[in-house]
Amino acid sequence: MKRASCFFLLLALVPAGNLVAQDTAMSGVVPLYEQVKGFLLASAEQMPDELYSYRPTDEVRTFGQILGHVANSQYFFCGAVTGENARAPEDFELRTTKAGIVEALNMSYANCESAYAIHDAEALESVDFFGSARPKLGVLNFNSIHSWEHYGNLVVYFRANGMVPPSSQGGEQ
Repeated sequence: MKRASCFFLLLALVPAGNLVAQDTAMSGVVPLYEQVKGFLLASAEQMPDELYSYRPTDEVRTFGQILGHVANSQYFFCGAVTGENARAPEDFELRTTKAGIVEALNMSYANCESAYAIHDAEALESVDFFGSARPKLGVLNFNSIHSWEHYGNLVVYFRANGMVPPSSQGGEQ
């Protein structure tokens, strides 16, 4: 009898264990997104307006264009997840003022709120992304990776101008 009770107790715990494992998918993505979001917004605020047109060489985007590109891209990535607002209302890379670009970046983050608020079961649903079926979770990961990539560009721009990027403030510089 003892053996049967243990078996049924373990059997009852298996579904709960699966639910716990499933409830961690978004909790692994959201903190990375929030961290890079914080660094990008801090970068946008920290860089002086006159350096928004800075670029290390003519072949690369300006500081402001990188932030505009991130804002544009977030509409695409988050729109793929939510099924709406897949295009920015304008090409944010064309904005040239700090105020305009900060506004665009904030708009793009507001647009992404519902995408990063999905539950794990929905995160595993597939959507069309670059012509292939991908889980929404993968699209959100791609968005974060893309943002981190461009934050890395901005770090170089900060350093080239003798400034400390947000991720290095308060730590070793």
